Amino acid sequence: MAQSLSQFSVQSNCTPTHAVESEQSIAQTARDLGVNENTLHTWIGKYHRVERQEKQLQDEHLYEELKRLRKENARLKEEREILKKAAAYFAQPLP
Repeated sequence: MAQSLSQFSVQSNCTPTHAVESEQSIAQTARDLGVNENTLHTWIGKYHRVERQEKQLQDEHLYEELKRLRKENARLKEEREILKKAAAYFAQPLP
């Protein structure tokens, strides 16, 4: 009884990967679902590929945020140095 990936709902497609992650053997999960073990391996590969892509997108967002914050930090340090010099200049007694 060969069933294609499209014949299963998202719910049933996620279940095999969760079952495998919960230490149930792939062979047992495939038997429980009534699918070929190789089909299950393919589904799990697709699931993990999507997970990696989502993580990469999150990482890109974090790197952009880090880059922005470092730039802002450098600007604020420069402003602080300017203000320190200005405060020292204006704190000098008048001649």
